[in-house]
Amino acid sequence: MKEYTVRPNKDADAWFLKIEDVAPEKDFDKMDEAIEAGKQVAEENKPSRLVIYNHLNQIVDEKTFH
Repeated sequence: MKEYTVRPNKDADAWFLKIEDVAPEKDFDKMDEAIEAGKQVAEENKPSRLVIYNHLNQIVDEKTFH
């Protein structure tokens, strides 16, 4: 199962959509934009999981796509 993450950059002024929490695939100005893109990518690559972190790098949501 592939895992995608939405994480802030170190200053929390941009958001990254990452594959397997390694290299950023895309970056976004807003968290909501990154989450929507993450949902779309995870949906297209089932089975997968999307883990969303807040500006403090704490997990705030997890979604699984079957």
